[in-house]
Amino acid sequence: MAQAVTEDSTTDGSHVASARPLSEQAYERIRDDIVYLRLEPGEPLDDKALSSALGMGLTPVRDALKRLTLERMVVTYPRRGTFVAEITVSDEQWLTEIRTNLEGVAAGLAAERATATERESLTELASRLADDHANHVTSAYHALDSDIHKAVYAAAHNPFLEASLTQYLNLTIRIWHYGLRRVPSHHSVGRDQQDVVAAIVRGDVDGAVEAARAHLGDYSSAVRSLLAR
Repeated sequence: MAQAVTEDSTTDGSHVASARPLSEQAYERIRDDIVYLRLEPGEPLDDKALSSALGMGLTPVRDALKRLTLERMVVTYPRRGTFVAEITVSDEQWLTEIRTNLEGVAAGLAAERATATERESLTELASRLADDHANHVTSAYHALDSDIHKAVYAAAHNPFLEASLTQYLNLTIRIWHYGLRRVPSHHSVGRDQQDVVAAIVRGDVDGAVEAARAHLGDYSSAVRSLLAR
C-alpha cells in the first residue's frame, strides 16, 4: 500500500517545512496528496503508515483523517478500514450546484469589500494568468486559477464562506486532475477569470457575480467532458 505523503503544501501541491501545529500539517499534507492523486481514489489509508511517512505521532494523523472524512475526501467503513474517497460524475454535478451560487456571492462581496492591496494582488494574478492563457494544460495555469479563486474568497471577508468554498475548490481540483489523467490532451476550461477580476477591481458587484458564475459554468462543462470520455 503506497502512502505518498510529502511535506507542507505550496500552491501546486508540493510541500515545504512549516512550524504550524502538527494536526494542521498532517491535514494539509494528506489532503494535498489526495487532491493531486498521489493517493489514489479508493486507496486504503493506514494511520500507522501515514504517521511513519509524516514523521509525527498518531494523534495528529488521526485528527487529520477525521477532518478529511468530514470534507468527503476520506471514507471509513466499519470493520473494513479507512480509504481515499472515490470520484464520480455525480460529485462534479453536486459541487457545481452549490459552487455556482456561492462563487457568485464571493465575487460580489469581493467587489464591495476588497482592499486596495487585495485588488492589486488580484490584478497581478490575472495578469500572470493572461500570460499563460494559451497553456491551459499546464499545472502553473491551474495553480494560478486556484490562487485567484482563493484570493477572491479572502477578499469577500466572510470566513464561513471562505472556508466552505476552499473545501469545495479542493474537491473540484481533485476531479479535474482525475479527468486530465483520463484525457490528457483535453485542456480548455473556456473563459478564464479575467472578467471576474476586472469586475471586482472596478467594484462592479453585478458584473462580478455574473462573471464568476459564467467561469464556473465553463469549468464545469470542461470537467464533465473529461469524465464522460
